[in-house]
Amino acid sequence: MRKNSIKNVRINSEVQRALSSIIRNEVKDYRLDGMVSVTDVYVAPDLKTCKAYISVLGDAEKLALTIEGLTRAEGFIRSCLAREVNLRNTPKITFIPDTSIEYGIAMSEKIDRVRETDGE
Repeated sequence: MRKNSIKNVRINSEVQRALSSIIRNEVKDYRLDGMVSVTDVYVAPDLKTCKAYISVLGDAEKLALTIEGLTRAEGFIRSCLAREVNLRNTPKITFIPDTSIEYGIAMSEKIDRVRETDGE
């Protein structure tokens, strides 16, 4: 199976939807108190591994706590994922902090500052 095949894209979106639902409804961990979003998911073509990009409403400390909590609950999340998504193999999930939103906000602020200095 090619890396960007239609089947792999559909699997990625289905796993992302299922992970979002599982994290929101099933996982009960004190570290997951904020708004947790699964921004993107990449499942390997052999269905053995999965990279889940996680974004949290809050600061970097809250994001680190959330990643720690999700990593601790990875076995439980995998078992729920196996029940919800019918795949040949249930992938091992690696949770990765997604900082693209913060990066975009920082770049937007820099552009605004440059516009203000050019306007003077």
